Amino acid sequence: MSSDWRDTTWGDLGTLEYGKAIRDYQNATGAVPVYGTNGPIGWHDKPLCPSAGVVIGRKGAYRGIHYSSTPFFVIDTAFYLKPKETLDTKWAYYCLLTYDINGMDSGSAIPSTSRDEFYKLPVRIPRLAEQQQIAKTLSLFDDRITLMRETNATLEAIAQALFKSWFVDFDPVRAKQEGRAPEGMGEATATVFPDDFEESALGLVPRGRRVSTVGSVVATVGGGTPDTKDASYWEPAEHCWTTPKDLSGIGAPVLLDTERKLSAKGVAKISSGLLPTGTLLMSSRAPIGYLAIAQTPMAINQGYIAMLPGSALPPFYMLFWCRQNMETIKSHANGSTFMEISKKAFRPLPILVPPTSVVAEFVRIGEALFARLVENERQSQTLAALRDTLLPRLISGQLRLPEAEAAVEEAIA
Repeated sequence: MSSDWRDTTWGDLGTLEYGKAIRDYQNATGAVPVYGTNGPIGWHDKPLCPSAGVVIGRKGAYRGIHYSSTPFFVIDTAFYLKPKETLDTKWAYYCLLTYDINGMDSGSAIPSTSRDEFYKLPVRIPRLAEQQQIAKTLSLFDDRITLMRETNATLEAIAQALFKSWFVDFDPVRAKQEGRAPEGMGEATATVFPDDFEESALGLVPRGRRVSTVGSVVATVGGGTPDTKDASYWEPAEHCWTTPKDLSGIGAPVLLDTERKLSAKGVAKISSGLLPTGTLLMSSRAPIGYLAIAQTPMAINQGYIAMLPGSALPPFYMLFWCRQNMETIKSHANGSTFMEISKKAFRPLPILVPPTSVVAEFVRIGEALFARLVENERQSQTLAALRDTLLPRLISGQLRLPEAEAAVEEAIA
């Protein structure tokens, strides 16, 4: 470890400044991001911190560490770090990620970060130039991950727009009815669309489409949770088992892996068993509406409605149908403790069923986009895992910068 590094405490490096309560930040249109205990939550017109900086969660069962690259506002559930000396705040952010902030509880009724405990935390700090270089090296990972996820958001938006054009606005049918060639498609694709409309229970729809219910055209199943006190259901941990928590932080509607695993005995305890790759998962409670397509076989808990491959309407189509109709889905939920949509309430929802040829053409085009999205998400997770491996070693000085930079170059090549 370099002799240029010095030992100190966070209390010597800076203070935790309280955020301030403001109203209507969720609907505001200002340019200043507003942070709470778990990250960005809205906008404001004036910053509380006039520079880039670090936000530390103050209240709540989970309190995160966040970085804002621009001046920002912090509400009263969080602190922001105010340096006492010249400090690279991006380095400070990465350094603080290596601490257990949630373990520093002040002992109040609501879990809260203790400023006194924070100030006592030891820290080993390099010279400013090395702080900046460490932050720059780690930022390469985050920048590449951000770029991939922005690309994925664009790919998903293209597919959703295509779904809306074909299956909600009926643009190709309207074009043909008016004697125009449908935009953005070849002649072969255009042939799968009719050129007129007919009356249905759902109003005027393209000829050849029929009104049905979700349960008639999609196979849906639920899941369960084996006894968590019986280790034989969980060890050896061989098979993926998901709860909606796995979907809460994903950057794209794909699920590559799960936090917990089941043994073969545990899978056998769930009536729906191990669901195949390509199954669409929709969280049915707390909250309703997380969506992802499983990229590996997995079992599910009782917080999901799963839509299986092989149905008349495939999971890829239903992913965008659910997105388009989520408010309708939520309107059929009920519950006293928390809102939930049951399979019994979900299956009777009306759905307009297009001809197989139209659905197949949408899947053909859309799945090409989705394949790129899945690969980007795999790469993002690989980069995140490598970043998390290098982070504590770089921050502690155990890993020299040239070694870290070589690992970064290899990973992002």
